[in-house]
Amino acid sequence: MPYQVVITDSTFSAETPENEIFGREGYDLVRLQCRDDRELQVRLGPADAVLVESAPITASVIEAMRNCKIIVRYGHSVDNIDLYAARSKGIPVCNVPDYCINEVADHTVALALAALRQIPETDRRVRQYGWQSSLPRPVRPFSESIFCLAGFGRIAREVARRARALGFTVMAYDPFVSPEVMAIFDVVSLPLDDLIRIADVLSLHCALNADTYNMIRQDRLSLMKPGAILVNTAQGDLVDAEDLSYALKQGKLWAAAVDVFDTEPLPPHHPLRQAPNTILSSHVSWYSSDSTPLMQRKAAQEAVRALKGMVLLNRVI
Repeated sequence: MPYQVVITDSTFSAETPENEIFGREGYDLVRLQCRDDRELQVRLGPADAVLVESAPITASVIEAMRNCKIIVRYGHSVDNIDLYAARSKGIPVCNVPDYCINEVADHTVALALAALRQIPETDRRVRQYGWQSSLPRPVRPFSESIFCLAGFGRIAREVARRARALGFTVMAYDPFVSPEVMAIFDVVSLPLDDLIRIADVLSLHCALNADTYNMIRQDRLSLMKPGAILVNTAQGDLVDAEDLSYALKQGKLWAAAVDVFDTEPLPPHHPLRQAPNTILSSHVSWYSSDSTPLMQRKAAQEAVRALKGMVLLNRVI
């Protein structure tokens, strides 16, 4: 019997990469659009590999899996998979962390530049009040500004490369990256609170865990320069949204540019909707015309590696 691969759910316009890769291997591909726990227990029972986007892969669903050799999450986060249950059953869980590095870096820098150059405010002022030949507030040249990165993984390193090309001095905090490694990228290593104090732009690139949950809240926001900008394209729960909104309203920092939120889609009464000097984008930093097919391809290739008994490239557990 050929292996059976099940895609639980997806928002992709086509599954061509999966069709090509699994078809070449002779695997049966089953496509669902299912997020119901009981139905998933039934449909994933015979699956040899499972690819999932947003469906909750709970302990009960994992317990019902009789043949599964791998669960692959489309994208980076694996929050919708019960990792403890998968580990207990010996099922590897993998993600796709490297499909949109350039896209997220581009979006991060675009948000920072739009906030620094006050483009949304200037656009509104031109439309509503007419023509003025200065920005709403003073702005420093990039060559005299410090672009700070909280976290220095793959995306942050690409942001650093772009920021340096624009003339910024770049500094970073990452407890898992040595100052010597940062120096290779011409980046200065600092403790987190020191980094926050000197940042003209503070861009977040940390993984979300117990230590980083709400790492940016009132106490750290109070350390920031009044003219500083916070950018978050990493994880919504790195920031306490209420505290950030209050800091913006009180003028404790100049602006925020946010692509990821503690609750998505963004609720109508979310505090950041009412915050001034705020650029909000709808978790689109990952997107380009090439990023989704690349993610699909990488997820399918990881499943093939598991079914062939090969070394997995992006194993979470």
